[in-house]
Amino acid sequence: MGHRAVYYEVDVADAVAVEEAAERIEEELGAIDVWVNNAMNSVFSPIKKMKAEEYKRVTDVTYLGQVNGALSALKRMLPRDKGSIVFVGSALTYRGIPLQSAYCGAKHAVEGFYDSLRTELLHDKSKVKISIVQLPALNTTQFGFVKSRLPNKPQPMGTIYQPEVAADAILFAAENNRREMMVGWSTVKAIIGNKIAPWYADRVLANSAFKGQQTDEREDPNRENNVWEPIPGDHGAHGNFGEKAKNSSTVLWLSKNKKYVEGTILLLILLLVLWIILD
Repeated sequence: MGHRAVYYEVDVADAVAVEEAAERIEEELGAIDVWVNNAMNSVFSPIKKMKAEEYKRVTDVTYLGQVNGALSALKRMLPRDKGSIVFVGSALTYRGIPLQSAYCGAKHAVEGFYDSLRTELLHDKSKVKISIVQLPALNTTQFGFVKSRLPNKPQPMGTIYQPEVAADAILFAAENNRREMMVGWSTVKAIIGNKIAPWYADRVLANSAFKGQQTDEREDPNRENNVWEPIPGDHGAHGNFGEKAKNSSTVLWLSKNKKYVEGTILLLILLLVLWIILD
């Protein structure tokens, strides 16, 4: 597309490696304007079968990977007093579900770090922008890469979206100083619903989330997973659920066009008031 790109493969759990990559990127391309923290891994398993080292690894990648990225980005952006950092969250940032305790715990931690950082930047009157994007189920390759102890192959739960929808939201967040963006009605429903009636969400998930996170196809217990090392090769951006995945999100469109939507609603209210008064 007429632009130069470079990439470096590092383990985001290694803070030194992340910092070295940031240095090399700036040497190659110049000052970093936007930093997106997106790396994750997971283990699909009942808690009673999880191992301590698996919790540590998922936390190191999914949570501390975002912390390490933010620290390297802030090291460069704060002295310049400019730049944008995007954290990638999930509906599971607020609502834990069965069989993904390590991932849910890590995403909860990301939200806590994000909240703390945002208040510090506000206190310092910094012009560095940060946003967090809460994503729904996505048709990515992760479901074929995660470690799993489930009898059947794992699958995304709820409404599934193509990864381009997430990319659209992340780009918008990077360019606009939004505190938080929710993508997909399923994300809004999970987050708001959990605030209103977490006890109800407990029951629903206990009854539906075990089967809902598995396909009808048996899993190979010996297949490769990416908990400790990446699976070699270019696997693309899309997973195996393209036929079920949506290419757009009405909730995202409404969020991106928030000013126009609010303006339209206010105009309609004003017209209704005038109609009542003049009738």
